[in-house]
Amino acid sequence: MTSTPVTTTATTAAAETASAADAAAEAADGTALHGPVTDWFDEHARDLPWRRPEAGAWGVMVSEFMLQQTPVSRVLPVYEQWLARWPRPADLAAEAPGEAVRAWGRLGYPRRALRLHAAASAIQERHGGDVPREHGQLLALPGVGEYTAAAVASFAYGQRHAVLDTNVRRVFARAVAGRQYPPNATTAAERKLARALLPEDEQLAARWAAATMELGALLCTARTPECHRCPIAAQCAWRQAGSPAHDGPPRRTQTYAGTDRQVRGKLLAVLREAVAPVPQQVLDGVWDEPVQRARALDGLVSDGLVEPLAGGRYRLPLT
Repeated sequence: MTSTPVTTTATTAAAETASAADAAAEAADGTALHGPVTDWFDEHARDLPWRRPEAGAWGVMVSEFMLQQTPVSRVLPVYEQWLARWPRPADLAAEAPGEAVRAWGRLGYPRRALRLHAAASAIQERHGGDVPREHGQLLALPGVGEYTAAAVASFAYGQRHAVLDTNVRRVFARAVAGRQYPPNATTAAERKLARALLPEDEQLAARWAAATMELGALLCTARTPECHRCPIAAQCAWRQAGSPAHDGPPRRTQTYAGTDRQVRGKLLAVLREAVAPVPQQVLDGVWDEPVQRARALDGLVSDGLVEPLAGGRYRLPLT
């Protein structure tokens, strides 16, 4: 007897979401949305240092690395200190990678610091110290993915690219696809929709990218959207459908307390404060559970964030 494959609820919901996004992309016309959203942005955009002309492409790139999975309020002080110390890629490239990890502080996900240092080194070696303008050249830099390359090209150089972060994806899911939330991972249908919504004019497209991101950050938020203040509430497909609740796969939530991430953070905090290599016994004091502590330390070494030395000592990486 032939068995019948079982389709899970999550799989069905994901397929329905992709289908809805595909349909939205086919029908998408952002013309009616461009003006209201960019006009709102002109009036309500936050004055953030990486948006100022003096930030330059390097300032934009630093902000994009730091803002991944980290709120603006936590990024601001570290960003200011970083640019004061390393105003150009060459300045960062001249330092040891461990100094980037040290300066990263408690922003979280410290591998981003190593990737930013590697990108700065590549910019110095390949592009004479200037952040490249071409999307393909940006994408070829270490630690730079599709999102970051598009963001730098758009925000620093005013180019026409679809910039899809979590905030933008949520705005498009609601306003165009009629869904409360986008899928957990970015889909091809979402990229197709974003390209379909891009204004043809390059300058307007860059402004649109920044404006939709700000709209998602300030008004079209995940938990408490302020629809009464939204400039496109009247055109929003999700509102027109009665604001239906999310019916797709469960949304991923991040935990921190008691995880290896927390232990890694505690170990790195000790090493960031140290001016000399740290003995194993000092690191042993940061967490009671020895197996988890050892696993976290091994992970830091494997990721290149910590360098083991003879005699059971550790330090931030020098090379």
